[in-house]
Amino acid sequence: MSNDQLTVVLAERVMGWTVGPERFMMGNRRWQPRWRWRPAENLDDAFKLLEMAAPQDYSMGEAGQGFWVRVRIGKTTGEARDRSKPWAITLAVARALRLEVDS
Repeated sequence: MSNDQLTVVLAERVMGWTVGPERFMMGNRRWQPRWRWRPAENLDDAFKLLEMAAPQDYSMGEAGQGFWVRVRIGKTTGEARDRSKPWAITLAVARALRLEVDS
């Protein structure tokens, strides 16, 4: 699954948004362009994703020159390590949701 495909799936499944051509429909006649929400690249967006995923438990920290993240949603735990903190958060959430993601 590409980064763009992952963003679309997470927008639908976690954020509850509808995906339109070049935009996310956020409800109540609100929308935003797809390029404005990039959880894999933007730390604020990654934390919004984590918050909306409502994990039962999560932890994160630094390890060497990168970051590690562990997220538990339901009975599934997703873990990720990467140099990019937003990507590590996004990847851990995706894995906790059992999405097949290229790392």
